[in-house]
Amino acid sequence: MANVERGQLIVGLDIGTTKICAVVGEVIENRVDIIGVGSHPSIGLRKGVVVNIESTVNSIKKAVGEAEMMAGCNITSVYVGIAGSHVTGQNSDGNIAVKNREIRQEEIDRVVENAKAVPMGQDQEVIHVMPQEFKVDGQGGIQDPLGMTGVRLEAKVHIVTGSVTAVHNIIKCCNRAGLEVDDVVLEPIASAEAVLTPEERELGVALIDIGGGTSDLAVFAENCIQRTYVLGIGGNNLTNDLSIGLRTPLKAAEQLKEKYGCAISSMIDKDQAIEVPSVGGRKSRKLSQRVMGEILEPRVEEMLTLINYELVNSGVKNLVNAGVVLTGGTSMLVHILDLAEQIFDLPVRIGYPRNIGGVTDIVNTPQCATGVGLVIYGMKSESERGFRERGAKGLGGLAKKIKGLFGKLM
Repeated sequence: MANVERGQLIVGLDIGTTKICAVVGEVIENRVDIIGVGSHPSIGLRKGVVVNIESTVNSIKKAVGEAEMMAGCNITSVYVGIAGSHVTGQNSDGNIAVKNREIRQEEIDRVVENAKAVPMGQDQEVIHVMPQEFKVDGQGGIQDPLGMTGVRLEAKVHIVTGSVTAVHNIIKCCNRAGLEVDDVVLEPIASAEAVLTPEERELGVALIDIGGGTSDLAVFAENCIQRTYVLGIGGNNLTNDLSIGLRTPLKAAEQLKEKYGCAISSMIDKDQAIEVPSVGGRKSRKLSQRVMGEILEPRVEEMLTLINYELVNSGVKNLVNAGVVLTGGTSMLVHILDLAEQIFDLPVRIGYPRNIGGVTDIVNTPQCATGVGLVIYGMKSESERGFRERGAKGLGGLAKKIKGLFGKLM
């Protein structure tokens, strides 16, 4: 971490469907102290995609203002998270001949660039290119081939792409809120920085970040990313189901879900009653809490079953030896661990932010995992010399390109 100054501030901005969360981290040697947190309901996004720029800008300003007050600093730049059904992940490989037999950084960059050349729609842009493995003259399992000798260099990479418009609009909202964007990061990759252990990454783990609009999957094994996937079902679907099933306003449904929500209806005492607000000024009603569980359970089961199907179908389920980690707001649902263990047939735990100092009592929740992860991601990025200049592992290049496009448009 020699390149990161003591006391340097890094800010993560999680622009979610239900809330916007700003997290300020102070880098002290090789660790992060969280010194400021701000959160505000997200108005203007649907399933992770901006649908109203002005509302999103206002929500960002309020969350950032709250974080500034708490941290006693002025925030000018952020690492921002992105999710949404427009995001896709795929594996690719490339190979080149090595000119002078010794592999230099320019050869590594060239083979990664070669692997990055995959067909994609005109509206898609590369968000991340993450090397998985290198081979030198057929010898595999190499994580860093710099300085090795050989005549042929191969690279396997994982490529994450997203809608240019969606990325463009997120950066535009941040710029309008007076913020520079240091990088745009896929949210489950950020969350993984906060909640996964090195042993899990090595042995094989599936991280499922259940947000308001989407459920995001990232599979790691042998210390590198193997698979990413975004499912367009999240906590808001549960709230909608409750609102319709209980005939209650959305706001009341969300409160009931947080207070009494349970993923397995048979675990609820059938005599347990709850008060449910009605619509149109009618009197509130008393209902069995089990009715709520019977509405929630099929939706949670559907969500987790679809993710399990993706793990099996993509051939990565057999890599998940350390089990599954759930994070995000919906992971707090009572008995969701039991249901997840039944569906995945693997050990499951809830992911809380780890290895941080500062106001840990405030950020020690699955809801803050992405914000904290963005700060840790930023710290690691800025400690890698030439990270954004090379642009091989992140989106600094895309952020700059879109910013250049703004200059032409405005």
